[in-house]
Amino acid sequence: MSLSIGIVGLPNVGKSTLFNALTQKGVPAENYPFCTIDPAVGIVAVPDDRIELLNTFSKSAKKIPAAIEFVDIAGLVKGAAEGEGLGNQFLSHIREVDAIAEVVRVFIDKNVIHVSGQPDPISDIETINLELILADLQTVAKRLQTVARDAKRGDKPALAEQALLEKLEASLKAGQMITQTFQHSQECENVGLGSEEAKILKSLHLLSAKPILYVLNKKQGAETVDLEPVLAYLKKLASPAIASGEGGGAQWVIVDAKIEGELSELEAGDRAEFKQELGVVDDGINDLITASYKLLSLMTFFTTGTDEIRAWTIKQGSTTPEAGAAIHTDFREKYIRAEVIGYQDLLSAGSYGSAREKGLLRTEGKDYIVKDGDVIEFKI
Repeated sequence: MSLSIGIVGLPNVGKSTLFNALTQKGVPAENYPFCTIDPAVGIVAVPDDRIELLNTFSKSAKKIPAAIEFVDIAGLVKGAAEGEGLGNQFLSHIREVDAIAEVVRVFIDKNVIHVSGQPDPISDIETINLELILADLQTVAKRLQTVARDAKRGDKPALAEQALLEKLEASLKAGQMITQTFQHSQECENVGLGSEEAKILKSLHLLSAKPILYVLNKKQGAETVDLEPVLAYLKKLASPAIASGEGGGAQWVIVDAKIEGELSELEAGDRAEFKQELGVVDDGINDLITASYKLLSLMTFFTTGTDEIRAWTIKQGSTTPEAGAAIHTDFREKYIRAEVIGYQDLLSAGSYGSAREKGLLRTEGKDYIVKDGDVIEFKI
């Protein structure tokens, strides 16, 4: 499944450092034919202990984890919506990604210049989000001009689109992100929109409608700004809820991109020792990858055998034919049935034969909704 996260932020906040730390955790592109081969795109393995357990169980010759794309997008400056700096390039690249990782500098270091002189995380967030809003206003205004002609003639679809566009325009003019106007803006059943309105909203490719993960970048040895007001501000920002079901606030993670980059270059044993020396407990990069995966409402199922154990990425709520299409598009049309078992049940049974005897291995039809962690063998 080709889904990507765009890394955005002001200059000198640590975007490239973060991207480099992420790509150190990269995986060979040839295993993911859907991925873009580009120096500015990193194909990153999603941390998942389950694939290690299943690999031990099946003694597979090859192990392929789930992956997600991160795109390093040019730095934004105030006025990007009007073409300042690399504004047009910046905004066009954001339109192409599915979600945004907004890097926010929360460290103070006089040797690292800040565009405003002094780091102010809340102001920085507002600057970036305002540029997204201004760009969306241009998109909506342009579309309103086009629709107005048909609406004047009484065309019902045009009138419906005009009403939605006017609502969007009012929200944007009030300084609201589309995610503040409509939670789960890309999922019509969660925003109170009809299916046609949801299609219109999706077709506009509005930047402020994209899910955002705020990445608070600190720095070892540098002073960290007071995070309490920053986190309080983020909690007030409406944002699509992630897989945990938590809503009512923006999603965020805290990382030290520089340290994470240094850690990712070390062998496992050296990494643990280095972390202990620095007093680093959390793995911020893994938290970032996992949070990004959840932000896109993604989940994982597995196929396993002696040749290969593989984690496949699908949208939450996918049926078995839809999951099969992640392997090959023919699986959707030619699907007959699938043998399904939860990974924990398979591991506890000890073998497929034992799982079948215990009634843990189930045959599922086309309407089965795949669960995160299912191990599936498709029958076509």
